[in-house]
Amino acid sequence: QVQPVESGGGLVQAGGSLRLSCVVRGGDIKMWGMGWFRQTPGKEREFVAAISRSSGNKNYADSVKGRFTISRDNPQNMVFLDMNALKVEDTAVYYCARARGMYASTNSDAYGWWGQGTQVTVSS
Repeated sequence: QVQPVESGGGLVQAGGSLRLSCVVRGGDIKMWGMGWFRQTPGKEREFVAAISRSSGNKNYADSVKGRFTISRDNPQNMVFLDMNALKVEDTAVYYCARARGMYASTNSDAYGWWGQGTQVTVSS
């Protein structure tokens, strides 16, 4: 069974950096797009970043452009999210997901396998 597993979350001050990692167990990622989403209490899950299977295409939410970078290591079955210049409003549970297709989709419906999430808290 395909299962993404996130790590790297934590507490950081505003302006700081974190690197989230996601390893996908039970299946490979080389043929599939991968994405990061986030959710805060009372709100719907929102798109953060996505990367196509070959890393040739990357998409970012406007709110994170220029601050976050998504990357992947297909042989290691891993995806990363480098987060810089963090803001208090970046506080959320961050989820890694594997897409059903090869593209860097921004739509959560395009993803079929989700991790349990990792908490990121940015303090002022």
